[in-house]
Amino acid sequence: MTRKLISSGSAFEKEIGYSRAVVVDNWVLVSGTTGFDYSKMSISDDLLEQAEQCFKNIEAALDQAGSSMKEVVRVTYVFPQAEDFEKCWPIMRKYLGDVRPSAMMLTAGLSDPRMKIEIQVTAYRGAGA
Repeated sequence: MTRKLISSGSAFEKEIGYSRAVVVDNWVLVSGTTGFDYSKMSISDDLLEQAEQCFKNIEAALDQAGSSMKEVVRVTYVFPQAEDFEKCWPIMRKYLGDVRPSAMMLTAGLSDPRMKIEIQVTAYRGAGA
């Protein structure tokens, strides 16, 4: 088994003790990802901007892992407010509409009240990018 840790450079990773993503053999497991812009350690107040930033952060992690959004096989969405889910569908379609991974949406509180969405994905490298 090969194992590689992927970092976004976020201070949260060391403080909490996790990686943005972990690559094990051909599997890429991307941690729950929020709308923080890690280069600025800031987060927009806008739900759709946060959703877009989540996917940009996920794309960056997948790229570092030698994968892409086209290889995502599973996605989990977490929203503090269930009514925000449908508002994000256009952005979800933009990134995963052609891929159509298995999916789940949960409603739960997030660790920071500014966070309006968190997304976790699993990808399989070599799945047909």
